[in-house]
Amino acid sequence: MSSEFGKLLKVSVFGQSHGRAIGVNMDGLPAGEAIDLDALQAFMDRRKPGQNRLSTARKEADRPIFLSGLENGVTCGFPLCAIIENSDQHSSDYSELADKPRPAHADYTAHVKWGGHADMRGGGHFSGRLTAPLCIAGGIAKQILARRGIFVGAHLSAVAGIPDASFPLHPTAELFDAVAAKAFPVLNDEAGEAMQSAILSARESGDSVGGVIECAVIGLPAGLGDPMFEGVENRLAAALFGIPAVKGVEFGAGFGACSLRGSENNDPFAVENGKIVTTRNNAGGILGGITTGMPVTLRVGIKPTPSIAGAQQTVSLSAGENAELSIRGRHDPCIAHRAVPVVEAVTAAVILDLLLEGNHGTF
Repeated sequence: MSSEFGKLLKVSVFGQSHGRAIGVNMDGLPAGEAIDLDALQAFMDRRKPGQNRLSTARKEADRPIFLSGLENGVTCGFPLCAIIENSDQHSSDYSELADKPRPAHADYTAHVKWGGHADMRGGGHFSGRLTAPLCIAGGIAKQILARRGIFVGAHLSAVAGIPDASFPLHPTAELFDAVAAKAFPVLNDEAGEAMQSAILSARESGDSVGGVIECAVIGLPAGLGDPMFEGVENRLAAALFGIPAVKGVEFGAGFGACSLRGSENNDPFAVENGKIVTTRNNAGGILGGITTGMPVTLRVGIKPTPSIAGAQQTVSLSAGENAELSIRGRHDPCIAHRAVPVVEAVTAAVILDLLLEGNHGTF
């Protein structure tokens, strides 16, 4: 199933942006795990639309309705299914797009693949709206991991080329919480103000900007993952690329390592308090697809929103000729800041699946 990931913990997402509801099914959750629904809602609210001028004006409560798998707030071992009802769709804004596909969007490829039958209102199943159910799954996974001393956090590493500070060598759960509590998820608030100005400037000119998200996982044991095609990087990258608008994933120093010498890139080993560590973390906490015990660090590249107000060159599918498109409706001038909790969510779900599979004395 193309909208599913995971081995023992299978997460599948369903619905369309302008359909009656969107939702998620989680099969393989351990039983007996209490879920703090208020904390889950707070996590969901971090990606909710319509909170300020930096995002789409679409108003959605994004409150999960649990249909199965949760009894009195505790997982019962059966598949967990939750939906979010859609309530603020403006489908007429998308009527022109059935004939004139948006550049850089899946309108055209969906038209080709399904012969014009795909429901592409609001982006259909390709929409960022589908990241809300991902946050249900990831928010639950984060709570289960936290009980075992494993924490996932993220921040905006860059927007429109404006950089934030990077996570330290050993980020803490307190740092993750501090960033999550901010209205704009950055480490350096001055950089965050510049990023917000760039987003608003793009909006005012009928355009959009992209960004980069840095994510880290702390508390993982060494030895998690397998070579060659089941490594931690492989599993994470495969799921992270499922987030709409993701165009790149790198771990540790990533592509930056390619310009270094081995003496600069290699992470020296050392013993601290009886534990083997590395004195830097260019490897991103992973060697040979297997965790080293250092924080797992990754960055995700988010492209600019394809839906922009400025005139764009496209084609008319019905007429078979060139055409011009100016998109109406409510759209994000930048997706990246709302995608920060989504990256956390997907990362947490994959890590929980790996831990369940490896069963490193954690469950």
